Amino acid sequence: MIPSQMLKGILQGSILAIISQKETYGYEISQALARYGFGTISEGTIYPLLLRLEKGGLIVARFLDTGSGPKRKYYTLTPAGQEELTQFQISYREMTAAVDSLPGFGKEESHEERDQTAPEGEQ
Repeated sequence: MIPSQMLKGILQGSILAIISQKETYGYEISQALARYGFGTISEGTIYPLLLRLEKGGLIVARFLDTGSGPKRKYYTLTPAGQEELTQFQISYREMTAAVDSLPGFGKEESHEERDQTAPEGEQ
């Protein structure tokens, strides 16, 4: 399970990534997040975020008839949303590279490799 503080920082970009794949609706977004390993994200988290993305001009919504029941609100990215997604991807890659470079994360180097690259006096 991903801690909620960690999740808050990446949820907006993750939702933009899902919407970028196809026009989709809130419940389908929450199901996709679960399939990708985010766990269960409540509708109380998803829908306010979708509203904020819509008000920010990053996504647009339209109501479509489902054939059974009420109309459903489907979301697509705007050009500004695509740019935001691109910036998120760049920032995310930079952050993961930085975390992966920390001791205990990413590629484990041997003591010999570490000793050869450590500044003099820190070996």
